[in-house]
Amino acid sequence: MATPLSLKELSKKEVLLTAGHRMCSGCGAPLVVKMVLLASDYPVVATSSTGCLEVSTCISDYTAWKIPWMHNAFENSAATLSGIETMYRSLKKQGRIDKEIKFISFSGDGGTYDIGFQSLSGAMERGHDMLYICYDNGAYMNTGIQRSSATPLGADTTTCPAGSVVPGKPQERKDLTKIMAAHGIPYVAQASPSHWSDLMKKVRKALEIKGPKFMNIIAPCNRGWRSMSNDAILLSRLAVETCWWPLYEIENGVTRVNVKPKEKKPLVDFLKPQGRFKHLFAPENEWLLKRAQEDVDKYWERLLKEEEFTKPQEEAKE
Repeated sequence: MATPLSLKELSKKEVLLTAGHRMCSGCGAPLVVKMVLLASDYPVVATSSTGCLEVSTCISDYTAWKIPWMHNAFENSAATLSGIETMYRSLKKQGRIDKEIKFISFSGDGGTYDIGFQSLSGAMERGHDMLYICYDNGAYMNTGIQRSSATPLGADTTTCPAGSVVPGKPQERKDLTKIMAAHGIPYVAQASPSHWSDLMKKVRKALEIKGPKFMNIIAPCNRGWRSMSNDAILLSRLAVETCWWPLYEIENGVTRVNVKPKEKKPLVDFLKPQGRFKHLFAPENEWLLKRAQEDVDKYWERLLKEEEFTKPQEEAKE
């Protein structure tokens, strides 16, 4: 039986990612990992592809992980974890292990949206019983803030710098959450550390579902976003309240929007605290701000329609 999801009860649980790791002060990624591991009432085996989280939590002989954890190459976190999960099922069948163990991958957007997409897609298609979590900070932060396909429209990065000709990244970010849902897997969700209860409930739900699951969790990077080092939760919350990062889940084809802001804030509230977007507020880039707001509005409207369209009949009658 799962322990109650309350701050009082959670405070009694052991934090399975120790202090003393070398992530930047205020980084969103370790917040995500701590919340995910606290949510689980099962033993967990994890993998991480090369990235900020990996290089900063396991250096030479030292590790911040208190669980079985494996580092793998940039491109194959899902493949590695699917192999571990397959080995576990074999050992269980042989009667050599009887524990109920869960398998989670923690990988950044570079190792998920781009370099690791092939192995992720394959693991989901094969149906491995695992939860893949992308901590999405919107660029290759570990290697110098290069753009990834998760980088938002207009963001200034080292490989798509904002200048007099091109005002930051000219493309929209890839909608990976929907791409993973298109694989027909039983559970897909977006979450945010600002809404810890929603995040942890989704993790618990995912771990109870057999088969492949995917969660995309926003993880602010103050170095790459050029924001204050104590703004990770603030920016995560603004991303949700502006509907730039909607919190929703797709379970067996049914879409549910988990958080609907009472008053949807303008996108500029999320963009202004981030130096990577400061050029957008120049008069000549007003058109791009308008386009970004329109894109967010259209996506939010489509998501609400999708929720209504996929709603089970018994819910629609209520």
